[in-house]
Amino acid sequence: MGRQGGRSRVAAVLPLAAALALTCGVLAGCESPVPFYRPGEGAPDAPVVGLGGPAPYLSARPRDASPEPPDGGDGVPVAPAGGRVYAATGPGMIAPYARGMPPRLYVAHGRYIDVIDPDTLRTVGRLRTGATAARLVPSWDLRRLWATDRAHGTLVPVGPFGAGRGRPVTVAGSTGLYFTPDGRNALVLARRPRRVDVRDPDTMRRRASVPMPCTAGHADFTPDGSSLVTTCTSAGALARVDLAGRRVSGTIRLPEGSRPGDLRLSPDGALFYVADSVKGGVWLVDAERFAVMGFVRTAPGARGLSIGRNARHLFVVGGGILAVVDFGTRRVTARWPLPGGGSPIPGGVSSDGTALWLADPAGLVYAVSTRTGAVVRKVRVGGRPAGLSVHPQPGRYSLGGTGLYR
Repeated sequence: MGRQGGRSRVAAVLPLAAALALTCGVLAGCESPVPFYRPGEGAPDAPVVGLGGPAPYLSARPRDASPEPPDGGDGVPVAPAGGRVYAATGPGMIAPYARGMPPRLYVAHGRYIDVIDPDTLRTVGRLRTGATAARLVPSWDLRRLWATDRAHGTLVPVGPFGAGRGRPVTVAGSTGLYFTPDGRNALVLARRPRRVDVRDPDTMRRRASVPMPCTAGHADFTPDGSSLVTTCTSAGALARVDLAGRRVSGTIRLPEGSRPGDLRLSPDGALFYVADSVKGGVWLVDAERFAVMGFVRTAPGARGLSIGRNARHLFVVGGGILAVVDFGTRRVTARWPLPGGGSPIPGGVSSDGTALWLADPAGLVYAVSTRTGAVVRKVRVGGRPAGLSVHPQPGRYSLGGTGLYR
């Protein structure tokens, strides 16, 4: 529990400029590739973004230039770091251009995003999006967040490295936002018409579209980054998109009555774990052959997924239960009850890996221990939270979605 107690509110709301000053400095740019940062490493005089202080100038790359792929290739898919999918997302492995930014909880509710210090549970800022944000998606380079408004079909760029709120971009019928591993394209899942739009990751200007056989809502990437695998909830199906060829290269129809939602690639890159709220568990899908291999029952209402910092456990949220699946044995090792028995929204695992942050639509944001499942922090927020993002998180870059990092 933070020093302010579980139900504390902060009446005063800082002006937008002050909130952003508290949240971060002004970043001139970012560059890739960059070395990883582990706590305690680096030269004593290595630049760090300080609270209220100037940020280091990290890059001379023009804002309209395409980011360099992390592997330095020309559009070549990015291989997992160290041969393991999540080798670069371990405890404290914050990218250099984000390491000095203080950790914050970004809570979307209505037309506002509250910025909360996870240590003190104080609200240190409020951002007005001008839209009804449903998800908060970190950009590929971690320099900003995109607030997605599915009801009005817009994407709104907001801090932490931007000057408040940017100009909304119209993306009719969007259901999700993702970024290719090389950082060159944003991928917007759309429901009307059913397609995946390929867009500029900075301006969101549309470059191309891939027609889809069903309405995609969630996605993740194959180990080599060459394909996007999406789930189509209403159709009970999955679809694989060849990114280079910009075509659908495969589909899977799950057993009747299935409602696939969020999905995650396993640490060894062999399987996709696909949440199913109706069947009450996760489907195991072979990433190479694109075929169903099995099913792990967790609890009815399984919907949200998060991966632990040690990349050994998958946390499955839904139906008032937080289930823990061991990647090695593919078995459930724990089932912990959640406050109120609802289905909160996962916001991400803390940088040190000790807590998983969740947002309950009833107005409660809280953290549970990743070791015991006990609630260790909680705070009441206004409205009905529809999106939560712990930012920054460890990783070389963001793939978007509901907290995908590599």
